[in-house]
Amino acid sequence: MTTWLPSLITATPAEGYDLAVKLSRYAVKLTQPDAAVRDRVRPEYAEDADALIAISQVVATHFATVAAANGYWRQVP
Repeated sequence: MTTWLPSLITATPAEGYDLAVKLSRYAVKLTQPDAAVRDRVRPEYAEDADALIAISQVVATHFATVAAANGYWRQVP
């Protein structure tokens, strides 16, 4: 069985951030599986400052999780 998320481990913080965005997008897709509905409502939140700030907070939460899973990318001696 193949999973869409085999690991939270990434090589770099940039890859970790990309993963955080992917996690956020996947959550939206699971919450609203109808692509036509997502496409229809996208213009409404695309210009809503509160909605954009909210998604930034969601990505930041996911990034904190990924960073913790990666030991904050610190090298351990």
